[in-house]
Amino acid sequence: MTTAATRRGSSARHRPNVLAGVGGFVWLAIIIIPIYYIVITSVRPQAGFFSSNQLIPAADSNLDQYALVLQSDFFLYLANSVIITVISVVVTVLVCIMAAYAIVRSNTRFVRATFGLFLLGLAIPLQATIIPLFYMLSKAGLYDTLAALILPSIAFAIPLTVLILANFIRDIPKELFESMKVDGTSNWRMLFSLVIPLSRPAIVTVGLYNALGVWNGFLFPLILTQSPDKRVLPLSLWTFQGQFSVNVPAVLAAVVLSTLPVFVLYVFGRRQLVSGMTAGFSK
Repeated sequence: MTTAATRRGSSARHRPNVLAGVGGFVWLAIIIIPIYYIVITSVRPQAGFFSSNQLIPAADSNLDQYALVLQSDFFLYLANSVIITVISVVVTVLVCIMAAYAIVRSNTRFVRATFGLFLLGLAIPLQATIIPLFYMLSKAGLYDTLAALILPSIAFAIPLTVLILANFIRDIPKELFESMKVDGTSNWRMLFSLVIPLSRPAIVTVGLYNALGVWNGFLFPLILTQSPDKRVLPLSLWTFQGQFSVNVPAVLAAVVLSTLPVFVLYVFGRRQLVSGMTAGFSK
């Protein structure tokens, strides 16, 4: 009797889930087909683009569109995007790790009110602040500068970054803090010797998330800059838009090149991404 039940249970556990498998392949196709289209289109010539089957690789595929992109001030736009992204992410992480540490380790009313203010920032849509930002940056003389893109990017990244880091720091055993406190360790030493090393998954997660948001940002560069030498990669796609037509292969070649830096960051940080995103939700 027991053996029969065991066999039935074993066969139930090893029975293939056909519906889940089909759903997985459908979702994979939804993800892969657009990427496939972008890649094969980026190596097509512009001539005859709209008259051919765009899902079949062209016989005369070449890298001329990539050469055109690289010759159209691509490295200037790349440098601007790198500067804005690196400064925004580094400043955001440094400020937020200190704020999250203070929120977790302090029980004062002021700190709790400050944390509530950070959470309130999650409810403010970015689009609703663009006119006040434009006015303030213009009055401050920062309009059409890289600082006009860096400062708002930092401000809008702080609320979610503080929330994720604070949840992760709460998972650090209190005994570690208490033992270091008994040894006379200062808060700054605990922050840099204990909190930051143990919070590396969360730091990598918020770093990648914020870098992706800043790198792909379009609204701030569109409204807060106007000079060609202040353009970032998302705005550089306009370079290939003519009066009556758009060079679609060149646009998609620029898309491929602009995604490579973030893809490399993801490859190196993917192992800690999941643990960082699930921080604080196990309790």
